Amino acid sequence: MKPDFIDTHCHFDFPPFTGNETHSLQLAGEAGVNQLIVPAVEADRFERILMLAKDHPQVFAALGLHPICIERHNEASLASLTEHLATRDNKLVAIGETGLDLYMENPDFEKQQWLLKEQFKLAKLHDLPLILHSRRTHDPLSAMLRKADLPATGVVHGFAGSLSQAQAFVRLGFAIGVGGTITYERAHKTRQVMAQLPLSCLLLETDAPDMPLQGFQGQPNRPERAAQVFKALCELRAESTEKIADALMKNTRRVFNLLA
Repeated sequence: MKPDFIDTHCHFDFPPFTGNETHSLQLAGEAGVNQLIVPAVEADRFERILMLAKDHPQVFAALGLHPICIERHNEASLASLTEHLATRDNKLVAIGETGLDLYMENPDFEKQQWLLKEQFKLAKLHDLPLILHSRRTHDPLSAMLRKADLPATGVVHGFAGSLSQAQAFVRLGFAIGVGGTITYERAHKTRQVMAQLPLSCLLLETDAPDMPLQGFQGQPNRPERAAQVFKALCELRAESTEKIADALMKNTRRVFNLLA
């Protein structure tokens, strides 16, 4: 029997999906990817993402303020997030994408940390999980999460750090997002991390249209390729494909409080 998947991180509000959502969801479904979680990157995209979730049963929304857009976030952005969370329905399942990033130029790290702390407060208030971005910031992010003591946890998405850094997040109750990086044989460190972590902490994701898989470089990533990420994960782990598929689904439903 063909396994079912949930792509826990797909930027479905961006091209090439814009205006082509029904066909894209059909292609995903044919590959067994029957649900998507769509995280926001800035306040201007909140309404579009909520409308996608409303219009398509397969789509769930997450609203947050991404560090990569730090120069565009302000008090009004935070007020918009606060307002949308206060009136949320059951298709809004997380706060995100948020987090920290020291890879980009002019990161304004102090503002990033302030904004993340404000989103921690909202996660506590609404008992919602977080979808966390982290580039070159795993250790400071872990430290912030330890201090935050959140009732619901979430996922560190697109993880490419060390095993000890992953384990630090797992000890705090966070899941680890497994994406297309593991399809590259040269990604030895990430592949070893995903092979060694407990199966109970892993989630499947694409980060589409970003993070292309091996063999698709230069092309927009797509949610149906979550099935190929799954295949690569199965090649790295000792458990059966059935056990891995079942765990990924259970983990996703638990983290995001989705009904079966």
